[in-house]
Amino acid sequence: MSRPAVHPVEPPPFIDGRNDAAPPRRVRMKDVQGMPGTPTGLALRLCQFIFALISLAVMATTSDFPDVTAFRYLVAAVGLQSLWSLSLAMIDIHALCVKRSLRNPALITTYAIGDGITSTLTFAAACACAGITVLISNDLNKCDVNHCKRFMSATAMAFISWFAVSPSFFFNFWSLASR
Repeated sequence: MSRPAVHPVEPPPFIDGRNDAAPPRRVRMKDVQGMPGTPTGLALRLCQFIFALISLAVMATTSDFPDVTAFRYLVAAVGLQSLWSLSLAMIDIHALCVKRSLRNPALITTYAIGDGITSTLTFAAACACAGITVLISNDLNKCDVNHCKRFMSATAMAFISWFAVSPSFFFNFWSLASR
């Protein structure tokens, strides 16, 4: 009859100075694509900036957007979104050029809070404008005297900009939660 072989397991080395063994090195998680300082993160920032800028430009070229509060709110929200995204895109470009990781907890917290605020503002403004455009076009049937197509396209660009902000926010928030 054979007997099971038992192999003794060595205890882990002491770290309190009784022996000279160094503690094991911690393994850092790799940068997840979409986080600050990655090429995908830069692409998300540029998409946010471009779609917010298109929405801002389309709204600014209409003469009667200041008459409706929701449209003024959209202009303010996408203006803030475009400035935020452009500034963070420039930081991402710098980090990629110097091959620097942006895994600083304070920086990621700032990114997550800023993305959360701007995404909430952009989404709320886009929803308000969508309601107004539906009211003007479907309920009042006054698209011939208003710039309904421009309002609808500016609203759609704001929604696309918000859609590009959401992954950035979730990647940054996830990075903070995984620390």
